[in-house]
Amino acid sequence: MSFKKFDQQTFIIDTANAYTNRQISKREFLRRMGMAGVGFSAFGLGMLGNPRGLRNGNMLGTAAYADGLPDNQAKWLKDVGSKFKGAKIRYSTESTPPSVVLNQIKKEFTDPTGIEVEVEIVPLEQVLAKATQDVQGQLGSYDLYYLDQSWISMFQPDCIDPVAYYKDKPELAMPDFDWDDFSKPLVKNIAQVEGQWMGIPFDIPIFTLMYRKDILEKHKIAVPTTYEDFLAAARQITEAEKGNGIFGTGLQAKSGHYSLECDWSQAVWGHGGSIFDKNKRFSGNDEQSIAGLKWYQDLLKVSPPNSTASTWDGQFEMMHSGQVALVQSWDEFFPGLDADDSKVKGLWEPAKPLTAKKLRSPSDAGFNEQPNLGHQGGSCISLSKYSKNKEAAWIFMQWGCCKEIMTRCTLLGGFAPMRNSSFADPRVKAKAKVGPGTTRHLETVKWVIDNAMATEPHMALWAGLSTNEIPTELGKLLTGQEYGGDPKKCMDALAKDIDAKVKDAGLL
Repeated sequence: MSFKKFDQQTFIIDTANAYTNRQISKREFLRRMGMAGVGFSAFGLGMLGNPRGLRNGNMLGTAAYADGLPDNQAKWLKDVGSKFKGAKIRYSTESTPPSVVLNQIKKEFTDPTGIEVEVEIVPLEQVLAKATQDVQGQLGSYDLYYLDQSWISMFQPDCIDPVAYYKDKPELAMPDFDWDDFSKPLVKNIAQVEGQWMGIPFDIPIFTLMYRKDILEKHKIAVPTTYEDFLAAARQITEAEKGNGIFGTGLQAKSGHYSLECDWSQAVWGHGGSIFDKNKRFSGNDEQSIAGLKWYQDLLKVSPPNSTASTWDGQFEMMHSGQVALVQSWDEFFPGLDADDSKVKGLWEPAKPLTAKKLRSPSDAGFNEQPNLGHQGGSCISLSKYSKNKEAAWIFMQWGCCKEIMTRCTLLGGFAPMRNSSFADPRVKAKAKVGPGTTRHLETVKWVIDNAMATEPHMALWAGLSTNEIPTELGKLLTGQEYGGDPKKCMDALAKDIDAKVKDAGLL
């Protein structure tokens, strides 16, 4: 390892620990991460400093769903796994739905194998710090890594290709694991670097459309399919229902927060724009992107006033409490809308994201940005090259990512699975009804994954730009603090600032 690489890793570790200990601000943390070449993907940014909030109370094991592994896999787990009885494996992760479920049902692994499993759930910056420290010293303190999709290239030398390992270690290979069953778009966008597997896809939050069927039916409004339809419907509902405390839509438009950038970027893509152009210059101020921002400003006028103080948690609460009727946002909201404590249980329906008249081609965008209809985030689980218990950790990784267990993760929480077979599983389809942990939305989610995944720019500076400069200036525009309501003026100012930063970083 070069001293340059070692120093970079030390800088990352020290910066993450300083942020955890509140010695530096989030802005400073992201600035330093950008200097070190570390980015954070969609959704992951909002988890800095906080465990991810799961919005579904049905995250506990349920015997009715515990059918167990197929006989050949159950025999493999006992016969092969028990050879490593007494081994202890460690996995550091943020609070993703599958990580939480695996931790809750790990007794089903530890009992037949005798392998001890410690799942350490910590805020996202500590996941990064711990993994970086581990690879820097090649310590093997952690056997499995949680990797945000934007980090995986940084860890490329430190992770074992799981497909190759499966072939190279036939004596440890779980029978019928079926690598082809993993969703190909998820593998490509979350788990691979230059075609090499870095881990196994593990988590995928993604944008879908959601609507209150009772409100739309009451006012004879068709489910919106275009951005124009959505705005018209939101206006009509607000005008008719505002007196009852119901608005057409609600936004995650908090100034300076990544959630606002998520809303804005989806509006930009949906109007044919992009964040960067093919020359790697900020393009949020071009005609198409400005049209998207104007649309978003119009939405704010028919949203609850607290939208400009809300992140995704506030937006979910607007939906959960019956305050809004139309939302395009994270699919992870949906199971909670059918929970027993929801005031609108059974009234929300899923639909495909709003369509664009014309999407900008990825070849006309910069930094591997992929404009599309479904804003996404994601992560993978990876096997460390430095693990002192590789074989035991590999057995746990196969167990946790096999068809049955990944399907169980979905059944116990209603969250999107990584495997095609999980979407098609009869038990998952049987839960496509109103109730806690519903899977009514998953047919729509699969369509978005297969056809319309959007990806933000891949660049180290993006972590800071998407949580500081962009949402801060957008917040000033939306709250009337600056720019006099003029979206072009706001975006021109951002373009000047961002282009200068990109140039200074040597990326132009």
